[in-house]
Amino acid sequence: AQHPMLKIITYTPNRGKGYAIRLGLAQAQGDFIGIQDADLEYDPAQYLKLLTTLIDNNADVVYGSRYLIQDQRRILYFWHSLLNRGLTTLTNMFTNLDLTDMETCFKLFTKDALQKILPHLQEDRFGIEPEITIQVARQHLKIYECAITYRPRTYEEGKKISWRDGLHALYCILHYGAPCAPLPMQIILYFFIGLTSALANIAIFGLLYKLAPPHYPMAVLIGSAFVCAAIINYLLCIKILFSHATSKVGRELLRYAFVVLGMGSIDYLLTLCGHQYCALSWMLSKGLTAPLSFGLNFIFRKYVVFRDDPLPRRTPKAKS
Repeated sequence: AQHPMLKIITYTPNRGKGYAIRLGLAQAQGDFIGIQDADLEYDPAQYLKLLTTLIDNNADVVYGSRYLIQDQRRILYFWHSLLNRGLTTLTNMFTNLDLTDMETCFKLFTKDALQKILPHLQEDRFGIEPEITIQVARQHLKIYECAITYRPRTYEEGKKISWRDGLHALYCILHYGAPCAPLPMQIILYFFIGLTSALANIAIFGLLYKLAPPHYPMAVLIGSAFVCAAIINYLLCIKILFSHATSKVGRELLRYAFVVLGMGSIDYLLTLCGHQYCALSWMLSKGLTAPLSFGLNFIFRKYVVFRDDPLPRRTPKAKS
C-alpha cells in the first residue's frame, strides 16, 4: 500500500525458484529487469553497481559475481563452493563463455535482451540458473560481470539448495547446452552416448543368449539386442545431445530408423570389403571401419535426424 508501483504476484502451491522467476519476468515492464533472492544473501543495493556496468558498457546482461576480487567474505562450505565453480566451468565449456559465477542470483537484463530468452525458459527449480546462461549464449547477448559482496547462509539458517539440485543443474547444462555447444564438445558427448549404446548392446545380447532356449535363432538375439541399443541411443540423444523435434516425432523416428539401418549396412559392407578384398583380418577391418562409422553416424544424427527445433514455451500462470 505504501509503494503502489509494486505488483505482488501470488500462486499456490510452491513451484520452485525457476517458476517464480519465469512468472515474474513475464510480467515485468521495466527497461532494466533483475532477479533478487528473498533471503538477502545478496544486497539489493548493489543492483546500482550492476546497472552502472550495464549502461556504461552498453551491455545486454550483467552478472554479479561472488568470485571476483572482494575485500572480505564469509567462509562457509567448501564442497558447495567447489560445486558452484565446477558447474560454472562446465557451463563455460558448453557456451564458450568465460564466466566466473554462473549460479549467481544477481542477474540484470535489458528489456530487449530478456524478451529474447524468456520464451525458451522451461525450468521450475534451481535449474533455471544454467538455463538462463545457456539462452544468453544462444542469443549472442553482450554479457558483463562485476564483483559483488555475498553473505551466505548456513542450512540451519534456512538455505534450501542441495546436492540433488547440483545433479539436476548438471542435467540442465547437458540438456540445454549440448545442442548449441562447440562441435568438439558435441563429438565428445556423442562418443560417450555411442559407447553406452554399444555396452548396452553387448549386455542385452549376453542376457538374451543366457535366457534363450537351446538352438534359438542367433539372428533374432542379435537383432533384438541391436534394436534395444538403438532405442537407448535415441533416448540419450534427445535427452542430452540434440534438439528434439517435439512437433514432428513420427518423422524424426522414421529418419532415425532409416539412418540406423543404413549405417548398419554400410558398416557391414565396409568391414566385409576390408576382409575379402584387402586381405585384412576381421578385427583389423572392423577397427578401421569403426572411426568412419562413428563420424558418419554423428553427422547424420546432427544434420539429418535431429534438426534444431525450438523448445515449446510453457508460460507460467499466477493462481491468485
